Amino acid sequence: MTFCLGMRTREGLVGISDTRVTSGNEMITAGKVAVFHKDGGCFFLMTSGLRSVRDKALTYFKDQMSARETPVDRLFQAVNLLADQIRQVATEDKEPLLESGLQFDIHCLVGGQMSHDEEHTLYLVYPQGNWVEVGKGTPYQIIGVPGYGKPVLDRTLHFNDPLFFALKVGYLAFDSTRISAADVDFPLDAVLYRKDSFQIVEHRFQTNEVAHISEWWDLRLRDNIKELPSEWIEEVIGKLQSRGAEDNDIT
Repeated sequence: MTFCLGMRTREGLVGISDTRVTSGNEMITAGKVAVFHKDGGCFFLMTSGLRSVRDKALTYFKDQMSARETPVDRLFQAVNLLADQIRQVATEDKEPLLESGLQFDIHCLVGGQMSHDEEHTLYLVYPQGNWVEVGKGTPYQIIGVPGYGKPVLDRTLHFNDPLFFALKVGYLAFDSTRISAADVDFPLDAVLYRKDSFQIVEHRFQTNEVAHISEWWDLRLRDNIKELPSEWIEEVIGKLQSRGAEDNDIT
């Protein structure tokens, strides 16, 4: 599986992706983020799903972007071009995959800002080629394994949060997923885009760079649980203690 997370805040965009790829019985490390600087704008593209579908669609997309004669000055234009390539790959490969017992599976996150975009945007693209814009009310989207990291994001992330806060929350969402999903792991790729900068910054985090953050978070969670108000369970504790006393009397 995969963990790819895109976050949209007032200050910009954050993308986070694991790099573990399952290929048959083998686990390998491979990047799942592609960054494009073109026509005065920039965007990143993250993918999850069947690796052969992902690689073919991305190869077609890169080729079409290079061959395009007119500028891509709005991000949705690049998203539409990607959607066309996904549909093309589906035409070529979907039926043979189904005959082999495999689903045609690819989801994409595309985030950035082109020269004529008024603001930075983030899109989720489905296997059918249709897409939605990630809104400000729920300013994130996960593709791959969403369940383990979603509670952290739902409780903490807001559109008005600073960019670096989003990166911190995103790491905790990844870390929660890494602990619970065997096929999500380091290294961790991060991309950051500050609005109107038209430049994307990339960084790869190795395990040893952030292991102390995971340990800090584990300890803080345990300590906070210990400090959780307990008056709401006193009745239950009282029943348990009474039962224990009765058992001792019987023995």
